Amino acid sequence: MMSRERKKAAALHEKLQILRSITHSHALSDTSIITDASEYIKELKQKVVRLNKEIACAEAAALKQNSFPSVTVETLGHGFLINVFSDKSCPGLLVSILEAFDELGLHVLEATASCDDTFRLEAVGGENQVDEHVIRQTVLQAMSNCSESSGAREG
Repeated sequence: MMSRERKKAAALHEKLQILRSITHSHALSDTSIITDASEYIKELKQKVVRLNKEIACAEAAALKQNSFPSVTVETLGHGFLINVFSDKSCPGLLVSILEAFDELGLHVLEATASCDDTFRLEAVGGENQVDEHVIRQTVLQAMSNCSESSGAREG
């Protein structure tokens, strides 16, 4: 039978090993594991501060623009996720964006779109060899072309 102190020591050792694993520490001593965990927490706090600043900047930039089309592109493993938002929709906008995807060779596997007063599109695709920045610029250009052509028809 294990003594109470041995059980406590075993439980503490197990928890330290979990902490070591979570923080990706290669330390062997308990003190070093805790030190590495402390450093890891500091890094996470810095990331939170940086991300909050980025969010604040993005929100401020969005408020500065009246008609702000927003395009975000994220790489997901071997695929991608594209989110498009505009506070104005125009006839043919979805088709224009999908044609831009086709021109870039993007294969959309799943998409959700809303084209009433505002325009929203979320597209998930497979293998992607195109740079995120190129995708974003191409979609913004397609949106700009569509709004220009619909403005010309109205005038």
